[in-house]
Amino acid sequence: MNRSHTFSISQLPFNAHTNASFLKRTFLAVLIMLLSGINLFAQKLERIEPMFWFTGMHNPKLQLLVHGENIASSSVSLTYPGVKLVKVNKVENPNYLFLDLTIAPSARAGKFPVNFSVNGKKIFTYTYELKNRDKSAGRNQGVTNKDFIYLLMPDRFSNGDKSNDVVQGLTETALNRDSMYYRHGGDIQGVINHLDYLKDLGVTTVWMTPEIENDMPHASYHGYAVTDHYKIDPRYGTNALYKKYVEVAHARGLKVIKDIVHNHIGTQHWFYKDLPMKSWLNQWPKYTQTSYRDQAVMDIHASAADRKQMLDGWFVPSMPDLNQRNPYVQNYLTQNHIWWIEYAGIDGLRLDTYGYNDPVYMADWALKVQAEFPHLSVFGETLVTAVANQAFFTGGNTVNRGFDTHLQGITDATLKDAIYEGINGKNGWVDGVNRLYATLAHDFLYKNPNTNCIFLDNHDMSRFYSMVGEDFDKYKMGMSILLTMRGIPQMYYGTEILMKNFSNPDGLIRSDFPGGWEGDKKDKFVADGRTNKENEAFNFVKTLANFRKNSAALQTGKLMQFVPQDDIYVYFRYNAEPKGTVMVIVNNTEKEKTLNTNRFAERTTGITTAKNVILGENIDFKNIKVPAKTTLVLELN
Repeated sequence: MNRSHTFSISQLPFNAHTNASFLKRTFLAVLIMLLSGINLFAQKLERIEPMFWFTGMHNPKLQLLVHGENIASSSVSLTYPGVKLVKVNKVENPNYLFLDLTIAPSARAGKFPVNFSVNGKKIFTYTYELKNRDKSAGRNQGVTNKDFIYLLMPDRFSNGDKSNDVVQGLTETALNRDSMYYRHGGDIQGVINHLDYLKDLGVTTVWMTPEIENDMPHASYHGYAVTDHYKIDPRYGTNALYKKYVEVAHARGLKVIKDIVHNHIGTQHWFYKDLPMKSWLNQWPKYTQTSYRDQAVMDIHASAADRKQMLDGWFVPSMPDLNQRNPYVQNYLTQNHIWWIEYAGIDGLRLDTYGYNDPVYMADWALKVQAEFPHLSVFGETLVTAVANQAFFTGGNTVNRGFDTHLQGITDATLKDAIYEGINGKNGWVDGVNRLYATLAHDFLYKNPNTNCIFLDNHDMSRFYSMVGEDFDKYKMGMSILLTMRGIPQMYYGTEILMKNFSNPDGLIRSDFPGGWEGDKKDKFVADGRTNKENEAFNFVKTLANFRKNSAALQTGKLMQFVPQDDIYVYFRYNAEPKGTVMVIVNNTEKEKTLNTNRFAERTTGITTAKNVILGENIDFKNIKVPAKTTLVLELN
């Protein structure tokens, strides 16, 4: 930040030869200023956010947060063509000002002074900058059902820069890979170093858990307790390195999702330590935790008290809950997200704890972000238990909510549960593969189910391989469904090499990727470092993922499913052109089955051959043998 000097005694106009009369007049003038409430010696400009902005934005309004000791006693002025200071807002805390600006379409990129004065005397100057929007090709592309997302935790993936493992001055300086709750040293450079590995695997999009500064005293590695919204955590790198990471990913044909948190902050956040106003947070007479009951938000019979506790209760004691009904909080968050999207060129956003946010604000947020970046993709975390609950949060007002959230998609937890039931469950009228069929039959509740992010596990839940009892046949069944189903598939890091463990304690599901650290005994980024079984898993995922990258049916095709019969579940992904249709057959039983294809004439008329995608072999299409515990993926021609 460009910071000028603070007014000090050395600036008073006297020296050793100044006469006593002048000194007396000067002393009296300063005394009058102090008695009138102007403390010249205490003022200090700490920060202005956003630090810079951009020309050509759809929304001409910009609100600058100014923080500094007793800064509210200052007068503010600026002069720059196309930029107008509309209003200077003072709030409860005199250490804050909020400056309302308008930036005309005619404003050009450049720097200009923002002057802070007391009693006509300039005491600070901040050099503000407007930058041109970056119109380079390949930025803000959006993430669609053509993509395959790889979710990773940067602290646990790879250590590419040992010099930032411990950063002095931060609250937590411990580095201990033997503990799941301390920092391990993974960083953005480590991710950059392995982008080719991800591309080879068939990944098209990388999603990291938040890279933003989390200067918390304990378990700060997860990233969801932000302490500075405009700063990459120095243990991961710098803002410039993050921007470079996005650019390098784009150069390799990969997209980037940024994980953001609207709902809460960490207790070490700089503005939590000096709140702009009491209503910046959702305050309670005593600590009140959210109920985690999403039903209270959507239930037409719900009590107002239950709804308030769900939305306004704190997630955990270390994460204060932001009051998104406060217009200053709204502006701060929305501008911060727009700033990162434009600054770095990211392609999509994942919204943490979506259901806990103020719904009216979130709808407004979505409109403002989409107005600036019409191709950007957004999906919200909704770990709920029913399709209708998920659809309640999505756009289109499809379930009689009363307004449009404008949220494109959600994390499809109910489909995840249904896939597990289809793999692990015993088939019955509503169980086993019938649960999977029935769950997808509720897709009519969504405006567009293809924008949902589908997954088998993530950083908050037990790993997929453990959840199927380390049964490799079931593993292949699940990965086959994930990579052929409607929606945007997401895989958690290490699933391709059979990383395992359960979420209690949760640290065990956040183990380091073997080979990401110098001196690791095994390097599982390369085939020689993996076991035969791990290579089989890696190659299985790679084959399916790269097939998906070239299959129009899987990327843009519709879904048609058939009622399970004889414990066999069949669905198709298809376009208008029959050639290239993908047929998926799920047999979750312990017996081999023979499937007659006459029943599927709607999708198979004119088809003469079927190729097993994994084996690359043509099979008899009339009567298909489906081995026990197998999901067959067939390309029809």
